[in-house]
Amino acid sequence: MTLDIAADLLRLLADTTTEPRPDTQLEALTLAVAADLPVLLWGEPGIGKTAALTQLAETLDLPLTTVIASVHEPTDFSGLPVIGADPAVHGVPMAPPDWAVRLANSGRGLLFLDELSTAPPAVQAALLRLVLERRVGALTLPPGVRIVAAANPRGSAADGWELSAPLANRFVHLQWIHDHEVVVRGLGGTWPRAALPRLDPGRLGDAVTYARRGVCELLAARPKLVHQLPKTETKRGGAWPSPRTWDMAVRLIAFATAAGTSREVLSMLVRGVVGDGPGLELLAALDRMDLPDPEVLLADPGAAELPERGDLRQAVLEAVVEAVRRKADRDRWEAAWSVLVKALDGGAPDLVVVPAGNLAELRRDDWPLPAGIERLAGAVSISRQAA
Repeated sequence: MTLDIAADLLRLLADTTTEPRPDTQLEALTLAVAADLPVLLWGEPGIGKTAALTQLAETLDLPLTTVIASVHEPTDFSGLPVIGADPAVHGVPMAPPDWAVRLANSGRGLLFLDELSTAPPAVQAALLRLVLERRVGALTLPPGVRIVAAANPRGSAADGWELSAPLANRFVHLQWIHDHEVVVRGLGGTWPRAALPRLDPGRLGDAVTYARRGVCELLAARPKLVHQLPKTETKRGGAWPSPRTWDMAVRLIAFATAAGTSREVLSMLVRGVVGDGPGLELLAALDRMDLPDPEVLLADPGAAELPERGDLRQAVLEAVVEAVRRKADRDRWEAAWSVLVKALDGGAPDLVVVPAGNLAELRRDDWPLPAGIERLAGAVSISRQAA
């Protein structure tokens, strides 16, 4: 029959495969899912958010339950009252919907809340408890259930609403954009494969310590970042810093560190919970934590290992000069010059201009010029001419 032949053709079209392929979006999503944090994918209609979730569920072997938030009533998430034999004695339990019961019985799964930005405020309010506490009526979803949502920007959503601040503050916000090569290859039948991050068992303790230290040191220095409710309704519907999202940042940094995740993925994740500005400050604070101790460098300049990144290398050199400034003597001053000379190996000459000038100002009249300063003098001269 014609329909049978059509079914065969549809099966062939649906027959696709996957391949390992670097995909920072997918890696960030998978890491957040592994960290058991609710994720919200933002993207224009038709960009592939739903397809990505379907493929993620298949790859991770998790049953996918899709709930279109915009077509549900608040009671679908808060529960329907069920009157028993004696409400005065037993109360009135709130019965969960069938999809929640199926998830609870399965013990594991991926709950996909689609079209979140078209859900009216009353429904968004009902979703708060589901997203934060995993409760639907009187039912608590098991730990094996992960929550991912998707939303369109208000300008491209049908009858869209801005996300409420309490609900937005419970998600990891990821901007979902299409990758031309991924789309072309996927339409050819091969999509990228998602995989849970491989956590190094030997790094778990250090990862937690690192994450807590990085966040706490930043907030100790910048207390105003602890809680900043955005002034506009649009920004309140995205990522912004609060004690809740800083706690989420600690978890994400710990998972990313234990998994050896790239800086790009880590940047997407931390900015997705505390916002762009605070997130970039946090990344800078984490970078500074990895810098070598200037006292160690002064004690053994010959063994100094300096960062490859130019901004970090210059920060180290400036820290070395500042350490000499705090406790100046001839040996430490000469050791600092040795560190600057070593910084020229594999580094841009302009990085040593400011530290060299500041260090030169610390010289006392009875201190002779240190060995190797001729190289620095030439580098500084070249750098100034280029400027």
